[in-house]
Amino acid sequence: MTRWLGFAILAVLLVGAPFVLSFSQQEIAVFLVINVLIVCSYRLLTLTGEWSLGHFVIVGVGGYASALLSKPTWLPPETAAALGGGLPVPLAMLAGGCVAALVAFVLSFPLFRLKGFYFLIGSFAAGEVIRLMWKKFRDPFGGPKGLKSVEGFPDIQLGDISLPMWDATNYYYLCLIVVGLSLWVLYRIERSRIGLTFHALHWQDKLAESVGVNAWRYRMLAFVIASFFAGIAGALMAHYLGTVNPNMFDVEPMVFVLIWVIVGGTATFYGPILGVVVLTVLNEIVLRELGVADQMRHLIYGLLLILAVLFLPKGLESGIERLRSRFRRREDSAARAAQPDVA
Repeated sequence: MTRWLGFAILAVLLVGAPFVLSFSQQEIAVFLVINVLIVCSYRLLTLTGEWSLGHFVIVGVGGYASALLSKPTWLPPETAAALGGGLPVPLAMLAGGCVAALVAFVLSFPLFRLKGFYFLIGSFAAGEVIRLMWKKFRDPFGGPKGLKSVEGFPDIQLGDISLPMWDATNYYYLCLIVVGLSLWVLYRIERSRIGLTFHALHWQDKLAESVGVNAWRYRMLAFVIASFFAGIAGALMAHYLGTVNPNMFDVEPMVFVLIWVIVGGTATFYGPILGVVVLTVLNEIVLRELGVADQMRHLIYGLLLILAVLFLPKGLESGIERLRSRFRRREDSAARAAQPDVA
């Protein structure tokens, strides 16, 4: 009963949030929802014990692919006309996720020959190769300036009502639906036999291999699935901003993803969500409203990461679990006290 009440309160907060936020805060809410999908997709990869520094570049792969497929100006005019001027934006976004998954599949062959720290460095190198390729080739990637005038998501018609998707509130609800469905799929994957195998590879990889688990195949599967949803997040970002460029996907936003995940924790599904929500609200609303400079906000982020590692090594989720355990103990004590003594 308590769990369902919590879900109901959360749903009301999510649906009603845009009506109590300013325009700039509504835009922050849009990117916050997209970032939730990014950190949850990243967590799926960490379930196998591998941490990547190229995940945000995979987000960019989805954004670039969706932008290019929805407006194929890189094709000869007659070819683009024969294709109907490009894919509809919703299909292009789905295709962007598929392209990101395909890139991850190709990268799996060299990367998963490495483990641990070497995988981390290898993923960073692979991401930089992709990002520098975007910078170098003006056709079709637009070079250092990237792609401009990316097709926006089409307006949604509900009877006589038209919902323009350039509006932050409407796009927020679109992202909420897409990200909600994606999180449900990711949650079901984690709770499935495949997800349990991911956990086994993290904690006892040699033992899992001894009973016939193909470690390379399952790690590759986690990487591909995580990249598909990261690509969807990149497509949502690209079609809202109307532009993508290589500098959007450099190492700095990847560091923020790592901080969100580490501070939130990876033991539970909601840990990274907790990290990105708490730190985004702190950074974009509290500190910005107080007039704290960007450099100081980065310093505060680093300080929070150090404090989290020292005092909450398992992330903010461990604090929530402690509170839940204490609440359960109080409920059990109250129930025992309410029981009549049997003579």
